[in-house]
Amino acid sequence: MSRHEYTALLGIAMLTGVLFAGSVVLFSRRKSMSALLQLVGSGCLVLAVITHITATLHLFPWMQRGLERGVGHYVDYGSAALGLILFPLGYLYHAIAKQSP
Repeated sequence: MSRHEYTALLGIAMLTGVLFAGSVVLFSRRKSMSALLQLVGSGCLVLAVITHITATLHLFPWMQRGLERGVGHYVDYGSAALGLILFPLGYLYHAIAKQSP
């Protein structure tokens, strides 16, 4: 990986960390379904970033991250897909519930 790719990965890791921290704070204040969806979604995004970091550093070669049928492939894309579905769904649910009387 080049220096720019490491920088991008670090930036994405920081953004997902902030997103996760915000979701933890929201869930601790409001124990609602929307906050739980946002928390689980942001946790899945953090898992996807951690998977990329461990693949870059070659920490868990048994996960076979570079192979299409490796465990790391399914963990990475599965958690990213869940995160990209659950977090916006929780945010949308929160916005709709906030507007209703």
